[in-house]
Amino acid sequence: MSKIYDEKRNTPPQQAELRRMIGNERFAPYASKWLTRQRHYAQGSVRAINQVLNSLVFPALASRRMHSFTSTVVEDFIMSMEERSVGLASQQNAFDILRKILLDARRRGGIAEDPISGVIPPEYIPRKITIPTVDEINALKDVGSAELGVIINLMSGSGLRNGEAYAANTERMVADDVYRITEQIDGVTRKPARLKHRKHGEFRETPMPESVRESLLRFVKDHGVDANGYLLRTQRSPHWAHTTLQYQWGAAKKRAGITKPLTAYSLRHFFASNCLSSGIPVTDVAEWMGHKDINMTFKIYRHLMPASIGRAAKLLNKGL
Repeated sequence: MSKIYDEKRNTPPQQAELRRMIGNERFAPYASKWLTRQRHYAQGSVRAINQVLNSLVFPALASRRMHSFTSTVVEDFIMSMEERSVGLASQQNAFDILRKILLDARRRGGIAEDPISGVIPPEYIPRKITIPTVDEINALKDVGSAELGVIINLMSGSGLRNGEAYAANTERMVADDVYRITEQIDGVTRKPARLKHRKHGEFRETPMPESVRESLLRFVKDHGVDANGYLLRTQRSPHWAHTTLQYQWGAAKKRAGITKPLTAYSLRHFFASNCLSSGIPVTDVAEWMGHKDINMTFKIYRHLMPASIGRAAKLLNKGL
């Protein structure tokens, strides 16, 4: 208490008034202003955060003043989600967004004590992933459109996300074996947007196997590109959208007779599996896939790594 008192006594009046204003502000308007300051977020991320705030966080916390947040308040919020049987993935998303907003308010002086201290966050255990086989991938390419083939090759061969594959561009082939990812196409607005977890102008590079390179060049030869070098377009739009992929993916699965629960994102799992089973370090795989947190890469794909527990047990048994 004496520490808090000393801080208040030594804080300049103008700064103290700003902290008081932040502390008295209601959570909902503060969260909205916080989100507008996150200029590094892509449009899709902003939409997703707004959806979580409106559906899970605001109904419980919108009117609470910022200075009143404590670890007990945060724990009660988590318990309320559990009581409503909110899925663990959604619980984790909501907690992560709430944590970022509260820590921002604490950093700016609106909250005196750390409201996250001692709180046990919801633990999301990723569900079992489904990885397509090479035969299934080839079957989808055989019956799908040439455009869908570009998506499949970039996602399964180079690890691109859906929206990044929509932005397929000959200018991104910066070397015979390197593809530079500089943007994505927003799957809702069909407009170019910054990469997930990247600022404007930032990029990442990923391996481009020879088969992927040849497939892109073959598409360009057969179908050409637009004035800006983009490969994929529709009859009504210069860019693909999520609805385009969903329709074409579903049609191709049906024609190929695939009943396994494969989604287009399963192609990214194939890329990770192909890398890790070949002994490529998980740190490299996480960077190529654009993961912000390598711990998530470990959680999802640890069982695919050469040093997984099952494989280690077999190797150790040889020495016994």
